[in-house]
Amino acid sequence: MAQVNKIDSNTTGLSYAQEQSLKVLPGTPVWIPLEPNSYNDFGGELSMVARNPINANRQRKKGVITGLDATGGFNSDFTQTNLQNLMQGFFFADFRQKGNGSPTAVTSTVYSIASTTGFFAGSLILASGYAIAGNNGLKVAGVVTNNTSVAATGLAAEASPPAGSAIRVVGFQATSGDFQINASGDLPALTSTTKNLTELGLIPGEWVFIGGDLTAEQFATGANNGFKRVRSVANNSITFDKSDQPMVTDAGTGKTIRIFLPRALKNELGSLIKRRSYQLERTLGAPDDAQPTQIQSEYLVGAVPNEFTLNIPTADKVNADLSFIALDYETRTGATGVKSGTRQSLVETEAFNTSSDVTRLNMSLVVPGNEAPTPLFGFVTEMSIAINNNVSSAKAVGVLGGFDMIVGTFQVSGSVTAYFSNVAAMDAVRTNADVTIDFAAVKDNAGWVFDLPLISLGDGRAAIEQDQAITLPVSMDAASAVAINANLDYTAMMCFFDYLPNLAG
Repeated sequence: MAQVNKIDSNTTGLSYAQEQSLKVLPGTPVWIPLEPNSYNDFGGELSMVARNPINANRQRKKGVITGLDATGGFNSDFTQTNLQNLMQGFFFADFRQKGNGSPTAVTSTVYSIASTTGFFAGSLILASGYAIAGNNGLKVAGVVTNNTSVAATGLAAEASPPAGSAIRVVGFQATSGDFQINASGDLPALTSTTKNLTELGLIPGEWVFIGGDLTAEQFATGANNGFKRVRSVANNSITFDKSDQPMVTDAGTGKTIRIFLPRALKNELGSLIKRRSYQLERTLGAPDDAQPTQIQSEYLVGAVPNEFTLNIPTADKVNADLSFIALDYETRTGATGVKSGTRQSLVETEAFNTSSDVTRLNMSLVVPGNEAPTPLFGFVTEMSIAINNNVSSAKAVGVLGGFDMIVGTFQVSGSVTAYFSNVAAMDAVRTNADVTIDFAAVKDNAGWVFDLPLISLGDGRAAIEQDQAITLPVSMDAASAVAINANLDYTAMMCFFDYLPNLAG
């Protein structure tokens, strides 16, 4: 035996697995690695009550353990992929997916796939994970044979694609002249004469990106391209209520317009609310240097996502703070080893920098019939958005720790510090005006949009310091936007785009 005297932090690791039910892992759990920058109160805190009888010796007697509170938190860079799955836990919801699946084979003309739900001729599909490079990348779907195959050009035969290979719908390309912009109504709309636009799978509040990289794939007027928020969807019309600039009527003559679609995540209603629980595993190194593979570890068990804070500071990385409330806490020795299951490799993705990757940040009044009202601020120095599920563990006699979770209100708040230019934001605070905020980040042909459709502002007192620009710190409190429109009955929406054109960056 060669017991070590210390273990360095750089030998530790963090992974998580989703539970089948509270405190119960599935038969073969999938452990997904994380890259924490730091930790906050990770582990179990035991409470104790001492015996203190009245006695002549004036001494207390050994107490007893009466409770256990298990919690864990960490900070991580927020990349395109590293926290996507966990975000479903914090939103208590499933992603609203478009067409996706794992083809059983590839020929020179088609992806063979068991379910073609969500795939249509003209769908933009992103293929990944194939051994032959030409089978990966962005493709335009040709003929879709129901529950059999999706045609595409430039393919090569792969009889047995690697595990994890997949195709996913990330957009749609219209036939020549079929997509137009009609800006004559109360709100602008993308219209089609031949495509049933409900087939795109969009929901109110979801974001899209209009325009491809070729001139023929985008509208002639720049205001009609870019990120747009969907207000409603009909067979031949998608109405938008958010845009960078006022949209204008455009016939789209001779254009094969592209529209890019995300996977949407919002706080759901009723039966669509879904509580997830996880086990968080933190490895603690090997205590015996003669047995370097015998890694000791600690676990948060029955961990439910509680608080998530997205931080966007100046000239830095986008990062997030995550915290969980757990029912129990366990440790395992190096000889016992870590828990069994499939262990995924870390997927390397770059961080979003806040100087050039945040491509849209807009806070404005909610103005009916105006998709592009004047922003309240020109530039922002820092911002944070916080989700709080108000989770607590249910305690009972005979249970150390908790026996279940109590889930509270889905609460979203935040803060913004902006450069002051006029008193519009101060007035919005004073009048308790209806305000909305959204922001987008794009990097390497992918990105995401975070949207709060209705917020109230607080604070708003100008900060004046000698030799400095005036700033305006503002607090935000989000609420359901059902009062604005029945279609907007949610508090927060996050849309992940698996593919975006260079135009988006």
